[in-house]
Amino acid sequence: MTDGPYSPGEFAGEGVESSRDFVGVPDEYQRLWTPHRMVYIETGGQPDDCPFCIAPTRTDEEALIVARGDHAYVLLNLFPYNSGHLLVCPYRHVPLYDEATAEEIDEIARLTQTAMRTLREVAGTDGFNIGMNQGRIAGAGIAAHLHQHVVPRWATDANFFPIIAKTKALPQLLGEVRNSLAAAWPRVE
Repeated sequence: MTDGPYSPGEFAGEGVESSRDFVGVPDEYQRLWTPHRMVYIETGGQPDDCPFCIAPTRTDEEALIVARGDHAYVLLNLFPYNSGHLLVCPYRHVPLYDEATAEEIDEIARLTQTAMRTLREVAGTDGFNIGMNQGRIAGAGIAAHLHQHVVPRWATDANFFPIIAKTKALPQLLGEVRNSLAAAWPRVE
């Protein structure tokens, strides 16, 4: 018996199961597999420990850190709005912008500028959404630790997928994005 003009496994290789061996009837839906979101689902979006305090204790690759400064650092958002969505965080666990030191604010601003330049160079961005949600009522996902969003935007990035399907299609894996941004990030001597 064949699946159309080809025999089963002809292109898939030996030992590969045919879809006809599975229960159910194929449907017209495409699947986007996002296993990295399980942490968010399992914790209800609220991890036990502050992820922005934990991240700097790990390697840059593990924590998706792109750059480190003296008072603040830059990492990829695990739940990005767009590919290259960065967060700029102070190392110190402080919740609000007006509680940050002058040194922290200065470095957050400089790292944000560098993030913009690097994203334009690496990803050809057309614009940015930059901002902070201060407090849970204002939409902060992690309200206890100050962080600024740097969201790259392109003229062609808007579509109805997020509105209708409540799904964001991200064309590049987080590790790949981190590696390309970290490689292009200017080195400070």
